[in-house]
Amino acid sequence: MKKVLKEWDKKYVWHPFTQMAEYVKHEPIVIERGEGCWLIDIDGKRYLDAVGSVWCNVHGHNVKELNEAIIEQVNKIAHSTLLGLANVPSILLAKEVVDIAPEGLNHVFYSDDGSTAMEVALKMAYQYWQLKGEKRRTKFVKLEEAYHGDTIGSVSIGGIDLFHSMFRELMFETFKIPAPHPYRFEGTAEECKNYSLSKLEEILKERGDEIAAVVMEPLVQAAAGIIAHPEGFLRGVRELCDKYGVLLILDEVATGFGKTGKWFACQHEKVTPDIMAISKGLTAGYMPLAITLATDEVYDAFWGGDYGSGKTFFHGHTFTGNQLGCAVALKNIELFKRKGWPEGLKGKIDYLWKRLKEELSELKHVGDIRGKGFMVGIELVKDKRTKEGFSWKDDVGRRISRRIVEKGVFTRPLGPVLVIMPPLAISEEEIDFMVKTYRDAIVEVLGN
Repeated sequence: MKKVLKEWDKKYVWHPFTQMAEYVKHEPIVIERGEGCWLIDIDGKRYLDAVGSVWCNVHGHNVKELNEAIIEQVNKIAHSTLLGLANVPSILLAKEVVDIAPEGLNHVFYSDDGSTAMEVALKMAYQYWQLKGEKRRTKFVKLEEAYHGDTIGSVSIGGIDLFHSMFRELMFETFKIPAPHPYRFEGTAEECKNYSLSKLEEILKERGDEIAAVVMEPLVQAAAGIIAHPEGFLRGVRELCDKYGVLLILDEVATGFGKTGKWFACQHEKVTPDIMAISKGLTAGYMPLAITLATDEVYDAFWGGDYGSGKTFFHGHTFTGNQLGCAVALKNIELFKRKGWPEGLKGKIDYLWKRLKEELSELKHVGDIRGKGFMVGIELVKDKRTKEGFSWKDDVGRRISRRIVEKGVFTRPLGPVLVIMPPLAISEEEIDFMVKTYRDAIVEVLGN
């Protein structure tokens, strides 16, 4: 049966972000179960999950309390609609999320995943201005190299050409500002920050009456190659949005739920956005569920006297507020609090960065080790002195990542950037194994 499963995988399953002609050349890794931070395939081989099953797993796999939360809920009901009905877990979760979110985000709109949460945010911001009578405010400002999902709206506010250029004819018009990327900027981190802020202010000053919102990931642009923004950039964006009367939408899909050392990355700079999207770690990586949070100011614009007012937010999904997802998300937050997270993660975060510096910083092809908390990007370069980089076509990241996987650690690169974003539950011993495996693979492929 194992052989048949691998054959059927190659024949029938179309994998995401995967060139299938290349994929079928290799033996598929078919995962059957998980234990803690480890994935186990149908052949019994174990892989440390160094990317948290694409940045969503929090407490590890097959966690007793999370499993039981789903079983308890499914024995009551698996799903009923939120269109015209309420349900217990969605109400309880909404209250819990508001309690841990940045102050002022008091209203919860459910959807299915990060892309849909951002789609909700865009439509919410657009309709907000229409209801306020400012009909010209239909445009959005985004960062270069942005990634916010793969639905058409979220693609439109994306900026990674490799992912998005094919769909340009389907996308709506946006304004783009330089991402503050200190490693690739000729100047200091402070100068890098000020340059990007100045470009944002130019657009807001000239076209502010056309702009509905500025959209960004706070502190770290994940899919862009773990670009870590200079300290104060997010705060500066918030101040400019306030100055020019523009909404701020933050995408905390990847950065939320402890990965930067706070519940949400924007809390590092004490910033409250007008609208915020969360998913991934919301359910500890167990179930598809997403939330778009909004302030009273945004919510109140949709408050109408009757159905005919035209103020209804006409958006929804079949599985909005699904009970199974909400139940496991509630247990996830409970486990966070029981473990003393995210504050209690500091020691482990410090240990991770210490080990990264010790093992990787002196390698001749490691140009930059960057990120925040458990979000790490390791940029590989041809020449460390000049910062000459590898292109996507050099395939360096994928070749090294394949070697890492062969050694028992699962990862996926972002071009020439190796990614580390493990479950928060990873142990120091597992961190040691993970970092050493990355080092060994880099040396074997590129030399030391």
